[in-house]
Amino acid sequence: MKTRIMVVEDDHDTLELMIEVFEGKGYNVDKAANGIEALQKIKIHEPDIILSDIQMPGMDGMELLKNISKDCPHIPVIMVTAYGTIDIAVDAMKMGAKDFITKPLRFDELHTKVERISQLSSLIKENEFLLNKLQQKYDFTNIIGKTDKIKQLFQLVQDVASTNTTVLIRGESGTGKELIANAIHYNSGRMKRPFVKINCGVLAESLLESELFGHVRGAFTGAIKDKVGRFELAHGGTLFLDEIGDISLNMQLKLLRVLQEGEFERVGGTETIKVDVRILAATNKNLEEAMEQGTFRNDLYYRLNVIPITVPPLRDRSDDIQYLVHHFIEKFNKIYGKNIRDIDAKAMSILKNYEYPGNIRELENLVERLVVLNKNTTGVITAADLPPILPSVDYDGADDMNSGLVKAVEDYEKKLIVKALAENNNNKVQTAKMLQVNRSTFMSRLKKYNIN
Repeated sequence: MKTRIMVVEDDHDTLELMIEVFEGKGYNVDKAANGIEALQKIKIHEPDIILSDIQMPGMDGMELLKNISKDCPHIPVIMVTAYGTIDIAVDAMKMGAKDFITKPLRFDELHTKVERISQLSSLIKENEFLLNKLQQKYDFTNIIGKTDKIKQLFQLVQDVASTNTTVLIRGESGTGKELIANAIHYNSGRMKRPFVKINCGVLAESLLESELFGHVRGAFTGAIKDKVGRFELAHGGTLFLDEIGDISLNMQLKLLRVLQEGEFERVGGTETIKVDVRILAATNKNLEEAMEQGTFRNDLYYRLNVIPITVPPLRDRSDDIQYLVHHFIEKFNKIYGKNIRDIDAKAMSILKNYEYPGNIRELENLVERLVVLNKNTTGVITAADLPPILPSVDYDGADDMNSGLVKAVEDYEKKLIVKALAENNNNKVQTAKMLQVNRSTFMSRLKKYNIN
């Protein structure tokens, strides 16, 4: 859309010339002869930028600026006057004017100022739009589910969001820990400030230190210029440290100092940098066991674990699966232009009784596959559409499958694990990766099924 400018000018010749110039540049132009008329027109149709003379009858430009700064502070104002002095310029800027130009007008200069402010206003509006979309996306109501566990989680996240306290989010891979972190930030007082994320588990120690704290030029081979770290980038906002349980003891000590003192030095630097950052951390590891084994510092654990939030695995909230399935169907219908209307009762019961070692992420991927590949003219997902990993069983129409299905699922899962172990020469790490589950989940399955 074209930028809309309002020119407020009592001199008719100057007014018409400004209208001609800016319409020739592609702007939509409104006009007003004084401040009173301008305020009346603003109520009907707000302009994107106002160009206002200062000396006008009725209501002068300074009074108009005062009213705009009070009632419409988002509208940028450029003051135009033949009586320009430093004092007037200073007063106008103090009252909220974005810029100041004197007569006789130099239209190239004026157009440059208008163009710059127009671009800045567009960026501000775009940022506000994107922020609003993020707030909608991570609204508390987007934590899907109606079980008691998810309701308790919902309430805890809501209570914590309005504070600045450190939060430790725990749960298996795929349970939605990052979604919880987003919900906390975008419903907090820091929502307009940066939300910076880093996965600590995928970076080597030296690289992680540089990513977190930054480095100075020449700090190490390849450091050809200064680098700002994630802590600095997150100043005033939130830093999300994912997979915090995977960092080394040396890095734990350096991180502890920042949490305690709110300051650090870049790698290779001597300047102490102070930051105001809220910390959200997440892990799928058992940190209590890690402390006993000496691989995680007690003092860091207590610094992080101020407010613990545990996200339950999907198998512990199976009644929520139906809500998640319909949510994902709607999501992927929009993405792929599909029209899947429903999922039949037998298919839903099978989905509800599968344990999902990959949790919500696995369920989401499964529904995406079902939506993309569905060719039923009825627009209904059936049990026949489900992949082989979900065993097909007789369905009696009951709300929940009988224990025979549970045993069938367990038998199939055990066979799948044994087969995968054989293909990987009993290498547990490789097998867990093949089955797309984290190590702790895989080890619990080995124990459950007594697989040596």
